[in-house]
Amino acid sequence: MENSNSKIITGCLGLFAALIGVTTHLLIKALSGAFAFMARLSDQDIFKHGLPITVGLAIFFVCQFNPKFNIWAEEVIAEVKKVVFPSRKDTVAMTISVVIMVLISSVIITLMDWASGLGINSLMK
Repeated sequence: MENSNSKIITGCLGLFAALIGVTTHLLIKALSGAFAFMARLSDQDIFKHGLPITVGLAIFFVCQFNPKFNIWAEEVIAEVKKVVFPSRKDTVAMTISVVIMVLISSVIITLMDWASGLGINSLMK
């Protein structure tokens, strides 16, 4: 495994583990408002803060030291390196065309809404 790739993989896994820890913490917080037993458990600091950290670290270490995961991550990095991004000129042109199409669509939808509103108002009178 290349040294630069292992740093990328470790950094991404660290970020993923942190996100899992935050998600676990928010899930505990949400469930404590809905269930009484979760509220009692979330009063304990070891459950409220220790469980998300433990889950995040467990995910990190399981993925970091799993050879199949490392092979998959290497393949992902190899595929991402093959991606060819459009030039600045192409990106600007595509962005302008998308903005124009959104404006045209919004005008059409607004006109249809206005016309249907007039039709319904005339029917209700």
